Amino acid sequence: MPIIQVQMLEGRSSDVKRQLISEVTEAVSRTLGNAPETIRVILQEIPEENWGIAGVPIVDRKKS
Repeated sequence: MPIIQVQMLEGRSSDVKRQLISEVTEAVSRTLGNAPETIRVILQEIPEENWGIAGVPIVDRKKS
């Protein structure tokens, strides 16, 4: 049973997350040959203040 974890910044709509789950499931099923029923997709949304790039939180990078 493949388990796919996707970490992303929070703020996307429910529709976008549904589409992501569907398309990731389809790609994994096609690539690995697993039935979609056996594939799990976990979306983990991270607040901007908890995500950094080059030592700077994204929330601070947006301010500059």
